[in-house]
Amino acid sequence: MPWDISRSCCCRASLCRKSSHRALHKLSMRYGPLMSLQLGSSLPTVVVSSARMAREIMKTHDLDFSSRPSLLCQQKLSYGGTGMAFAPYGDFWREIRKICVVELFSTKRMQSFRFIREEEIFQLVKSISQQSANSSDPIIKLSEMVFALTNNIICRIAFGKKFLHEGSKKCLLLNETQDLLATTTFTDYFPSVRWVFDIVTGLHGRLQRNFCDLDLFYNQIIEEHLHHNRTKKPEKEDITDILLQMQQDQSTSFHVEMDHIKALFMNFLIGGTDTSSATVIWAMTEVIKKPIVMKKTQDELRSLIGNKGHVDEDDLNQLHYLKCVVKETLRLHLPGPLLVSRETINHCKIDGYDIYPKTQVIVNAWAIGMDPEIWKNPEEFIPERFIDGSVDFKGQHFEFIPFGAGRRICPGIYLGVVAVELTLANLLYSFNWELPDGMRKEDIDMVGQNGLTMHKKIPLRLLATTYI
Repeated sequence: MPWDISRSCCCRASLCRKSSHRALHKLSMRYGPLMSLQLGSSLPTVVVSSARMAREIMKTHDLDFSSRPSLLCQQKLSYGGTGMAFAPYGDFWREIRKICVVELFSTKRMQSFRFIREEEIFQLVKSISQQSANSSDPIIKLSEMVFALTNNIICRIAFGKKFLHEGSKKCLLLNETQDLLATTTFTDYFPSVRWVFDIVTGLHGRLQRNFCDLDLFYNQIIEEHLHHNRTKKPEKEDITDILLQMQQDQSTSFHVEMDHIKALFMNFLIGGTDTSSATVIWAMTEVIKKPIVMKKTQDELRSLIGNKGHVDEDDLNQLHYLKCVVKETLRLHLPGPLLVSRETINHCKIDGYDIYPKTQVIVNAWAIGMDPEIWKNPEEFIPERFIDGSVDFKGQHFEFIPFGAGRRICPGIYLGVVAVELTLANLLYSFNWELPDGMRKEDIDMVGQNGLTMHKKIPLRLLATTYI
């Protein structure tokens, strides 16, 4: 028998990763926390839906589950899996991850970009103040403004300047990329027919156009950084400067190529933009629905900051309740409900069941965060559940893994969390927030929008009154 997992079900329809976390959660309640799906003719899949099973996969047997499945869209848009996110496990991935951890995402490097985060958040606060003073149109389009903020931060860190704003061609290009990365194709399910169905449905053409447009964008960034008029070593280096210096360094045993840089661009853009903005908006949505939580957060902020006028990064470690609000938001509104799929390297047994090589493994991190055996009243927003600080998101507590765990844990945790905490802190310190006239907190829609990142489907609109 190809499978010894008896708690299994046959999925005849294709599994769409971008909308399936709730459906998979329901299936797991019937079939158990380790569930087998047969997708198409050659994509055996195991779904993990409990903290205990996640620990087995990402700690006890982490090495056996450290590769990535070769999915068409992910491979194409990552230049054959040459970025860190989608590269298969092996020597190449270890070298790329070392570059990311040591050179790009180290705490020292991320702290060097502190001025960018603080400048952009200051500009956001200024824009909200101006908009709120506009008597003819005081409503703050917070979803759009926070989206622009996080994009500006990431683009300045990565490329040295801003590129993306709502509705721009590059923003639409990035949205299309995210949609494609969330798509599993007929080629993935039925490799014997390969491109036939994807050509008929138009997916092949979409993918090729998106890749070409992205490649042109990346080439423009690289050419600007290599231009002879640009200072050889700028005072404020961005990520592109660092990668190009490594590409030109012939003394190292591992040579960074241009395609590697472009694949890392994609990882940086996709991993750093939508996720942070979605988390901030979900947090603001929850606190506007729970005035007592907003008051506790604002009291903490205003007591600590006083009349200083803004929150800076040095203040964050003292904002214990704010950190609980962020953690609870990540538990209840995980930006990526299904972690990026892993693939087994070796045959192994999990909880007595055989899992064979080349099996896709999906960890339903959202389902784990909704487990009533771990979390009391899991559907309620209760920041106090984190108040003792015993549960963190750095991969050691498998009941709470928004950034993954083990060898494949996200290396950009510091960047993402600091951006979210600093943005939320300044929004709640600088303004008192209300719903637009006539709207009650019960009217707020809490539906998530399907996609690579789980955004709030209906954009958040609020009224702001300047505090100081």
